Amino acid sequence: MLLKIATIEIKKSKFISYAYKINHKEEIKTIIETLKKEHKKARHIVYAYKIGVNAGKTDDKEPSGTAGSQIYNIIALNNLDNILIVVVRYFGGIKLGAGLLARTYKNAALECLKTI
Repeated sequence: MLLKIATIEIKKSKFISYAYKINHKEEIKTIIETLKKEHKKARHIVYAYKIGVNAGKTDDKEPSGTAGSQIYNIIALNNLDNILIVVVRYFGGIKLGAGLLARTYKNAALECLKTI
């Protein structure tokens, strides 16, 4: 179940974040496939999730530690469970650097969770 969508833009790159209430890991594959169809021109679809004791994350070809880990940290710090946060990135042509990229993924996840 989709809970919230938020969008931020940094140096011409667009980051669209989605928060989903999930109960089973199998739901993740369906959600990611749907987002890939919806966002065919997106460069990266990054996510992190937590369902009970099960958790996971992916950087989807972003530099290691700059994307999925940032999203997962937001989930952990807010003690969230049964949640999937996905951030879709449309590359704007300007490299952000690892620091700004990590902050942007973190902020995209935070923005998405503001009203949950």
